[in-house]
Amino acid sequence: MPQYDMTQAEAEKLRIEVAKIRVEVDKLMAETRKLNAEAVKMTRETFWYPVAIAVGFVTTVATVTALIIKLLT
Repeated sequence: MPQYDMTQAEAEKLRIEVAKIRVEVDKLMAETRKLNAEAVKMTRETFWYPVAIAVGFVTTVATVTALIIKLLT
């Protein structure tokens, strides 16, 4: 079985590399959270915008109908 002896410099290089990888992972996790938040916002908007348009349309039709009824009676 081979034995791995690491010098102080090699060990320090490994620690630095691990630290860099951890920083990169943290950046990726932050970006993932941001993208998930944007996706939730988009999902919410795609539901509520058509609802708002439908409510506006129904209100307009009801108003026009009420005006026509008042004018004809």
